[in-house]
Amino acid sequence: MTGSEETQTTYEGSFGAQEAEVIVKESIDATIGAEDYNKNLINKWTAAILERSLSELCKLGKHYKYIVTCAVTQKTGAGLHSANSCFWDTALDGSCTVKWENRTMFCIVSVFALSTA
Repeated sequence: MTGSEETQTTYEGSFGAQEAEVIVKESIDATIGAEDYNKNLINKWTAAILERSLSELCKLGKHYKYIVTCAVTQKTGAGLHSANSCFWDTALDGSCTVKWENRTMFCIVSVFALSTA
């Protein structure tokens, strides 16, 4: 193995990014779906996406503390850049970011899972 290759080891009970992505996408679709951007509904939508995502993540029964962030922005042609960085146990902790869009808005949700083990 060269220095540029990485191996990913899956531990029983480890964070499943794909599973979290499915949960987040379902939460966004159930909350916003095909709605058009409406600044008066953003607080309601983001709260519902966060609550549903956290609730479904906790139902997985894994030993994690979750941090979930959500941003919704109107499509106006302006740029939006987002980044995050974490210092943690890469063998157990994990994160995923989901970008969702429809014709009038973007939604970006990040999930951070911190092992309690």
